[in-house]
Amino acid sequence: MSEALKTELVNFSELTGEAASARRAELARHVATLFALTSDRCSDEQVDIYDSVLLRLVDMVESEVRRFVAEQMSTLRRGPEETIRRLASDVIEVSEPILVRSTVLRDADLVSIAEEQGNDHRYAIAQREVLSADVTDILVRRGDLKVKRKIASNEGASLSGSAIELLISDSAADATLQLSLSDRPDLAEAQIASLISIASDEVRKKLQTSGRSGETAQLDEAADIAARRMSNQYWLGRYDFETARSRILLLAKKGMVNEAALRRFASEDRFAEAVATFAWLVRCGVEEASHWMVRPDPEPFVILAKASGFSSITVGSLLSIGPWRHRLTPETRSHAMNLYERMTVAEAKRKIAHWSYNVLK
Repeated sequence: MSEALKTELVNFSELTGEAASARRAELARHVATLFALTSDRCSDEQVDIYDSVLLRLVDMVESEVRRFVAEQMSTLRRGPEETIRRLASDVIEVSEPILVRSTVLRDADLVSIAEEQGNDHRYAIAQREVLSADVTDILVRRGDLKVKRKIASNEGASLSGSAIELLISDSAADATLQLSLSDRPDLAEAQIASLISIASDEVRKKLQTSGRSGETAQLDEAADIAARRMSNQYWLGRYDFETARSRILLLAKKGMVNEAALRRFASEDRFAEAVATFAWLVRCGVEEASHWMVRPDPEPFVILAKASGFSSITVGSLLSIGPWRHRLTPETRSHAMNLYERMTVAEAKRKIAHWSYNVLK
């Protein structure tokens, strides 16, 4: 950094008084722009100089200028930390770009701002591409419905169990929040069930209020069916079966699709490829196979695997990957393997002969 630049950066003698307002604004913009252009090449000492100067300048200029400085600082990988923290706690018109984009802010900074500032600041934080559970916990506890909706729909937001439970509870009165939660890839089976239960309760209340309580028994059955389908789609929605199918078709042309390949995909927990391989080997559609291999009851899959002549090692491996890694209990897996060992190939083929498409679906 040249001596002239150093002098300009630290010279505040001409910046006092109302007459120097335009000069202060010009200098703040100049220093912010210069640092944004050179930040990657600045030494730690030079960053500290910029920080001390900008920190003084942002306290001397109007919000429009502070917003300009915040925009310049918001996308930097390394920046004047004290200035950025100061801007992050400013009025929302100034702080928004920092809160939404700056990676210089630490989790502790975000938690502090979420606790001390209002919902406008919390909503800005909720828009960040990545959020830790520590930050989302305070946002969910202190934020209004708008903040909670944004958190629920933010795929980069990590949520603790308690935060998810609170969001599910709040979703009882908000269909938009329900929808956002249902699209999240990190809900556990029990949490999905709670979400479905809450939504079903709302429908039940409406029926009872309208004097149609006799329909609640049918509703319970419909809710159970909807819960199973929603849960299956929730798990399957995590995987790209179309790409996997294309890959397996290419391998099949080379004669490389066999039970050994299926076991390899299972050992690597490559569920989509395992489903596509299984479908190819048993001559069924990938979508059909994916529904067999996501059910909480794996009996149809076991029967088909037995009829197709797969080994017990392959079947055991497939029962422990993808959704089944989470959805099946050790007891269910053990029962499925016992069924597989007891059943003959002829028995399995007879069972398949009596199945209908609706049963398998």
